[in-house]
Amino acid sequence: MSSVHTDEQLMSALTRGETWAMTAIYDRYARLVYSLALKMLNDRAAAEEVVQEVFVKVWRRARDYDAQRGKFSAWLTGITHHHTIDELRRRRARPFASEDEDSLANVATDLPAPDDAAQTNLERRRIVDALREIPDEQRRCIEMAYFEGYTQEEISERLGEPLGTVKTRMRLGMQKLKVLLVE
Repeated sequence: MSSVHTDEQLMSALTRGETWAMTAIYDRYARLVYSLALKMLNDRAAAEEVVQEVFVKVWRRARDYDAQRGKFSAWLTGITHHHTIDELRRRRARPFASEDEDSLANVATDLPAPDDAAQTNLERRRIVDALREIPDEQRRCIEMAYFEGYTQEEISERLGEPLGTVKTRMRLGMQKLKVLLVE
């Protein structure tokens, strides 16, 4: 049923309380959410928890999605990213057990479908290429925030730079990335 519906149609149905739409969205995007969370957390169990929590947020916040502001997949990966960053911060605030070696051995069974993986790889390649085009100082701040989960204050401390400098570098870097990615 979901293969003939666009993401926007599914979200519209979801806001009307049509539960079949949530199933379709989950089936379409659970692997993407899991892959992103696993890449950032390097922990299968935690990535699975993130998937469940992200889709609960999608269910609760369906009315917040605005197709005029961007693609659903971008909105969803934004929710995933923010939730995963929150999990990374919680881990930093408390000690955690050592990595479960079995979790890394079983990662191959949870890989996304080839077409999803290809799309994700294309998007990732575009972002990585765009990051290479911006100045090193701006790129480093963005990487620390988005891939390592640091706050702007933490970046400021780690780099030994004033907070205002870090904020400016991130703002300018994001503006340049936006231009590069639109092109």
